[in-house]
Amino acid sequence: MSQERPTVSIVVPVRNEAGNVAPLIEEIAAAVAPIGDFEIVYVDDGSSDATGEELRASLRLHPWLRVISHACSCGQSAAVRTGVRAARAAVVVTLDGDGQNDPAAIPALVRTLAAGAPRVGLVAGQRFKGRSTRFKQLQSRIANAVRGAILRDGARDSGCGLKAFRRDVFLALPYFDGLHRFLPALVRREGYEVGYIDVVERPRRAGVSNYGLWDRLWIGILDLAGVWWLIRRNKPAPEAVEVKRNAD
Repeated sequence: MSQERPTVSIVVPVRNEAGNVAPLIEEIAAAVAPIGDFEIVYVDDGSSDATGEELRASLRLHPWLRVISHACSCGQSAAVRTGVRAARAAVVVTLDGDGQNDPAAIPALVRTLAAGAPRVGLVAGQRFKGRSTRFKQLQSRIANAVRGAILRDGARDSGCGLKAFRRDVFLALPYFDGLHRFLPALVRREGYEVGYIDVVERPRRAGVSNYGLWDRLWIGILDLAGVWWLIRRNKPAPEAVEVKRNAD
């Protein structure tokens, strides 16, 4: 692998997605190759199936692939944070490891982020057409409606895993479990604009979802209250000018 910093780092949090690992890695690589040098950083969040074995097999084949493993499952936000901290590029893209996020959208995310620099700190995908079950669609609508009514962050769908952002902006955000669900609101709190592009949600190839209605809504209620408090308490940074020492 080249020691130069890549143009973009793709971070993929994953848990118990053995059947989706190899095909998704190939799809991501094909999608981002036209952008320039890249790396794909998989974070195995304590998988109990063959995900680790699949990742090690792929690691032997691809010099641009990196794999980081959590000894136990710490949650998606922790996995994303681990991947972003390890990323070597200034621009990071995240997507879910279940294959439902289409990697073909990555170039558009990166282009939109670059076009809006430096005022845009995040570009998020918003699912406008999907093949998921009606119940899952209902789960997402309920969770997004509750979050949107409280935070008023302008995000129609904050649950989509496809996001592109500046690494330094992400690492400056306050960290907590559930952070990944509130990135648009938190990035706006830091004074940056947020862009959106429509993306298609695909059906799963293999495996089952790790999340249900409880995870999508009720577990996040306390986090939602905390983010609302952070936004309410935020104050713009005062202008500051360094006093220069007089030359003798």
